[in-house]
Amino acid sequence: MSHGKQFTLYTNKKGPNGWKVAIVLEELGLAYEPVYLDFGKGEQKAPAHTKHNPNGRIPTLIDHANGDYTLWESDAILYYLVEKYDPEHKVSVADAGERFQVLQWLFFQASGQGPYFGQALWFKFYHSETLPSAQERYQKETKRVLGVLEGVLAKQDTLVGGKITIADLSFIPWNDMAINSILDIDVAAEYPVVTAWHKKLVERPAAKKVLEVRAAMNAPA
Repeated sequence: MSHGKQFTLYTNKKGPNGWKVAIVLEELGLAYEPVYLDFGKGEQKAPAHTKHNPNGRIPTLIDHANGDYTLWESDAILYYLVEKYDPEHKVSVADAGERFQVLQWLFFQASGQGPYFGQALWFKFYHSETLPSAQERYQKETKRVLGVLEGVLAKQDTLVGGKITIADLSFIPWNDMAINSILDIDVAAEYPVVTAWHKKLVERPAAKKVLEVRAAMNAPA
């Protein structure tokens, strides 16, 4: 089977984690074909997708130039992309110690930011009943994660190596949601350093391009 693009990216129009992979693909100038799975129809759980990703979630990336090598879990995908396709270290680092620090932040994003921000969003907008205790818990956890980032970034411009890497880029989509919808506070006032860092990230050409596509796809009809 021939493929017009090097990568196939199974993703979703709204789900944050697929967009971060798209941002890094754009940063590295890698050609990819996005396949937007319809969650309402359960396409992410259908055999056509679970044969690639047994977890039935997004994103899933297939590298056709590498024997259809397949990966799921967004931050594992980011690390794969820079390890294999970023020899110039455009958004990665060369130093071994700093590479472990990149992993540290990717784990924090995956275990801290993603789940807590996601639950805050769910209990604020989508849960079938209003549960103030759950809303309070995840609002607090969202603020705690932002507080960690605020404290670190107050001392340094980026998370690792004095440059923008996948560690920073991995936080873009969920931070964008926290700033614009999840939290009922003035995020810019409470977390000015994080807000400035986020603004710098989303103004990068690759991120700007991807986020414009996301906005267009999710615009009201």
